[in-house]
Amino acid sequence: MKEVTKSRDVTFAVYEQVRTAIQNGQLKIGERVTEVALASKLGVSRTPVRDAISKLETEGLLTNVPRRGLIVTSLSHQQIVELYTMREVLEGAAGRLTALGASETELLTLKNLVDSEAEFLNDTARLSEINRQFHNLMALAAHNRYLLASLQQLSVTMSLLPSLLQEGGRAEAAHRQHLEIVEALLRRDAAAAEDAVRAHIRSSQQHRMLFMLQNDSQP
Repeated sequence: MKEVTKSRDVTFAVYEQVRTAIQNGQLKIGERVTEVALASKLGVSRTPVRDAISKLETEGLLTNVPRRGLIVTSLSHQQIVELYTMREVLEGAAGRLTALGASETELLTLKNLVDSEAEFLNDTARLSEINRQFHNLMALAAHNRYLLASLQQLSVTMSLLPSLLQEGGRAEAAHRQHLEIVEALLRRDAAAAEDAVRAHIRSSQQHRMLFMLQNDSQP
């Protein structure tokens, strides 16, 4: 039993490391991935790597392409539009429910996270982590297990899109929008909180689309 548990732990650790590498851009969209290379890089056997790859394929983060092999999934323009559409709906609902039912501790923690952003507007890595924590906590503070599960699954696919907080003043804009969200949450204004969250997600989508057009690039 201990060996089985250990094997699962190693597989999960490999999965997390590969997913993080995709999210932070160490593994780039369209980049080829092999069991041998990952096993060598992570210092593990091929078995947990194979199991982790299977999970990543199921979640859509890796895709097996004929004549190319396994690559980091490249999302189409339409897929990105669909992702942001669902993100706006789901996170908007999370904002509404958080305003209605979050504890005072949860709301104050959200406020502290947003306040701390001001210190790291030029530190993309740290700012991205604070941003992730903010959105994760708002999903948790909504206190709806089904909404949380949907948001967590959506987050997996969203991790294919590299952060653009360092581009075109997005860091400052996102910080202002987070402040507006928190202000509505602290007032327990459910409608305003949902509107602020939805506006924030639409702004993020518009920024990404403009960046892609200007750079004639993939996601």
